[in-house]
Amino acid sequence: MEMTEYTPEAEITAEQLRQTMIALYFRNKDTGTLVPEARNIDVKELTKEPYQTLLNLLLEGPKDEKLERTIPEGTKVNKVELKGNVLWIDFSKEFIDNHKNGAEAESNTVYSIVNTMTQLNEVSFVKIVVDGKEDPAFSDNALSLKDVFVPKEETI
Repeated sequence: MEMTEYTPEAEITAEQLRQTMIALYFRNKDTGTLVPEARNIDVKELTKEPYQTLLNLLLEGPKDEKLERTIPEGTKVNKVELKGNVLWIDFSKEFIDNHKNGAEAESNTVYSIVNTMTQLNEVSFVKIVVDGKEDPAFSDNALSLKDVFVPKEETI
């Protein structure tokens, strides 16, 4: 009986095993809509500090030059806390102070965060707080931040 040796098509490295694919949502410069940008990230980072890891990636901005970040420059994350299935994110005042304003820009900012964070199984809703204030407002009040947000289907 002849033995046929099986050769796998590609070896999976230990590093690839530790990677997982996530989507970060950024604004498409041409269309003005939110689009996902796929990223491979280390599972250990996601397990250790999932919320901070994803927020840091959003703050860094996209790799694709057709996309742009939605969180205003200078914004810092003061605190992130999961309460039940609601992720509370407390941003620094730059989140409001450095924002371009306008309903579309505000919506893109909020939903880039919400759509990115709700990929995590335990997060169903996102509540945005600014320097501890639970009802912060963009200066033009086009979008209310009083409520919790659910993910919005992106249109590509």
